[in-house]
Amino acid sequence: MKIVLGITGSIAAYKAADLASQLVKAGHEVHAVMSRSACEFITPLTLQTLTRHPVLVSLEDEKDSWKPGHIELADSADLFLVAPASANCLALFANGLAPDPLGSIYLALPRPTRVLIAPAMNGKMWLHPATQRNIALLKQDGCEFIGPAEGDLACGYQGIGRLADIGEILAAVG
Repeated sequence: MKIVLGITGSIAAYKAADLASQLVKAGHEVHAVMSRSACEFITPLTLQTLTRHPVLVSLEDEKDSWKPGHIELADSADLFLVAPASANCLALFANGLAPDPLGSIYLALPRPTRVLIAPAMNGKMWLHPATQRNIALLKQDGCEFIGPAEGDLACGYQGIGRLADIGEILAAVG
């Protein structure tokens, strides 16, 4: 299965390396797409090495081809998996904004390409009415969610907001 793996700016972004590695070991073709803020937590080189494919971070990365890479990825994806998905990412997707390759791929996905979102954020952000509205809109659009889990959060709080366990995400991928 060809999986486009989106990684956003969450402390849980470092877990995307393990997720990408496990997906490749399971025989999937994985193409990583990162938000700029994800690069503050994990490098594109790490994901490029694990997936054996170039990592898309900026629309400017697409200068080598006449065909936009984000459209090509959207056209060929069997699964669009975003793990971790930040509150910002959920808001962009829910409102049809495409300021980066990740949002552009989401909007360009042919329907009914499967979209699986694994959120990770502070519990207060997760529970905020705006985030919950965005989740409801995304579910109406056919997006599936896994998590978030409860436990210790990077911000020092305890509660909901942790990225779902990598094993659970892998099981949801199928």
